[in-house]
Order: sequence, then C-alpha cells, then structure tokens
Amino acid sequence: MRNLQDYPLIATSDFTQVCQFTCFQNNYGVLLYNRKSETAVAFDVPEAGPYLEALKVTGWKLTYILLTHHHHDHIGGVNELVAQTGAKVVGHARSAQKLGFVDLALESGDCIDLNGLEAKAIGTPGHTLDSISWWVPDANMVHTGDALFSLGCGRLFEGDGEMLWASLNQLKREIPAETLVFCGHEYTEANGRFALSVDSKNQTLLKRQQDVLKLRANDKPTLPSTMAQELATNPFLRVDQLDIRQSLDLVDASDADVFSKLRQMKDNF
Repeated sequence: MRNLQDYPLIATSDFTQVCQFTCFQNNYGVLLYNRKSETAVAFDVPEAGPYLEALKVTGWKLTYILLTHHHHDHIGGVNELVAQTGAKVVGHARSAQKLGFVDLALESGDCIDLNGLEAKAIGTPGHTLDSISWWVPDANMVHTGDALFSLGCGRLFEGDGEMLWASLNQLKREIPAETLVFCGHEYTEANGRFALSVDSKNQTLLKRQQDVLKLRANDKPTLPSTMAQELATNPFLRVDQLDIRQSLDLVDASDADVFSKLRQMKDNF
C-alpha cells in the first residue's frame, strides 16, 4: 500500500496543490486540489486505478474530470472513475459527439466554475480537432493535453500544421509566462534531443536538456514546466527565431510553414 510520501504534492498557489503520477508507461495522471472547497479535479483519465489509489492516499474528493481530447490513452479509465466517485465529466463539444459520457460540453473560450476555481477552455486543435487546453489562472496552471508538450508538441492526427501552429500561438499570447505547464506524457528527453538538432546554439536549451537527463536518470518527472521555459527552449514555440529558420533554410518562410517543417522533421527524427 502506498502512502502520501509516494505522491509528492506540487503547490501551485496558496490554496491549490497538484498530485501528478504515472499511468501506463509514459502517461501522466493529474489531480488538482482546492483546499478552500476541499475538492479535486482530474485532467484526463488514461486508466482508473492510479487515480483511485491517489485519491485514497490523499483523501481528496473528486468532483470533476476535464478531458483534453478523445484518444483512448486519455479517456480509457473515465467510466470506472465516474462509477467510483460520481465525478462529472467536462469536455469539448466535439468530444461529446464522439463519447457517450460527457456531462458538460464546452466550446473554446467557455469557462467553468470548479467549486470556486475557474477553468477556461482554450481550443487547441491540430493533434485532434477536439483538443482543449485547460487554463486555471487562480491555480497558476495550464494542462495542454497532447497539444503542447515539454520541449515539443503533439503529432498531427486530425489537423494540419497551420492549425496546430495557430493553437500554440494562442497559448503563447494568452498564458502568462509564470504559469505551470502540465501535459499528457513524459516525452521531454526525446523532445529535447530533437530540439537541440534544430536549435543547437540555444544555451538555455542545452542547460535544460542536461537537467532533464539528470531527472530521468533518477526516474524523476520533468513536468511541470513553465510557459517561460517553453518559450525559451521549445522549438515549436520559437519558429520566429533566426537560428532555427537558418537551420531549416526557411529564413523568409511564414511561421506556419516553419512550424509544419519542424513537425515533419520530428515525425521522422
């Protein structure tokens, strides 16, 4: 039986904490706890078991499940978790059309009150058409699902490069630099290797990758990141940088074209 020491809590504000834990091989489960309301919110549910164990150990009461998109490795455990907790499921209207268990369907720009914590749904299509990033300003966090990764971004399964670039560009504009970034997978080390292949002169990136390697060598998570870190080191947010453009021989190309080229290269890296 695990105990609370197995679930280190991340303080994201004076009254909120995040419990982050692994699901499957490289998925992350994320629970956000509000001490004022004494309730918790889940972001995606790859599998129910790790969530149920984390809730038991922490003693938190789950009230909402926020979905980032419809892929099975993000929603496979939803029904079991709802059956055990009675939590309400919130997702994109497109997700509701695909899934039979969304209680509240939102569109991009909508907000929801999560027992005193406001979460904003930011549509970030490209990986899938129903992708949502959930921004919770009072908890100083955003969960970007598989749209934005630490040092990377999601594959293009349903959208195109122009679409995902527009999504990530919106996150660049809207999310404050100090915001903690949570996402769906532990891909940072591999993403960092690709990032260095196209942005090798970036000393901040080099230092970050060194830190990432140390963390992973000790089986430690590389998340959360921050928007400031991503803006400084994630090549998919830095398509306007001359060094990256020169490395791709796309100095005069549009940002969307540079982004699309990067995504194509990462697919084959």
